[in-house]
Amino acid sequence: MRAWRALALALLALLPIRAGAEGCRLALVLAVDVSSSVDAAEYDLQRVGLAAALDAEEVRHAILRGAPGHVALAVYEWSGFYQHKLQLDWSVLDSPAAIDAAVETLLKMRRSHDEFPTSMGPALGYGASLLQNGPVCERRVIDVSGDGVNNYRYGPREAYRHFPMQDVTVNGLVVLGEDPSVLTWYGAEVLHGPGAFLVVANGFDEFTEAMTRKLYREINDIILGSVTRPGPHG
Repeated sequence: MRAWRALALALLALLPIRAGAEGCRLALVLAVDVSSSVDAAEYDLQRVGLAAALDAEEVRHAILRGAPGHVALAVYEWSGFYQHKLQLDWSVLDSPAAIDAAVETLLKMRRSHDEFPTSMGPALGYGASLLQNGPVCERRVIDVSGDGVNNYRYGPREAYRHFPMQDVTVNGLVVLGEDPSVLTWYGAEVLHGPGAFLVVANGFDEFTEAMTRKLYREINDIILGSVTRPGPHG
């Protein structure tokens, strides 16, 4: 077990679980890349990895640990200009059973598209609309993962200018592979809002671990100065 996970579990063990807290502390949207650069095996690693990360002991405990309010979660896939598919509609994660149900839904996801380019701007616009029509929460976060840069139509900067993103934080999970520019591009173009941060997976084989770390930080609103910055878009 890695040091960060051991520390997380040690700290969370000191906190009681209190399901059903009133109000919503976090509306979290997970945006999953299904563009043509992601093959079938890599898609399965993402699908299983999402479910495993949500099911991880430290993530479950973070969700239910008793901080005021609950976590609401939605998940969608994205690729081309119009290719967006809501896979998990807004779910209130206020009990172990609710988390179980969300994990089961993620495990049963069927890929929506596989032959379209990477169109990040419309994907973020879809996420903004999802948040706007979702629950009212203290924090609103879009967690976008991918293995490539925008290569079709408009990118993140245009989305941040034209969609309701003023109080939304966008974090990134970069999957390193054939495109050496993706990490720099995510850092310069994707991160948005106070405390926005990147997590890196060295290939899709590390997706589960990277997503677990990312969810833990997002749910606990942890700020780590060495890998966190406000972002150039607000």
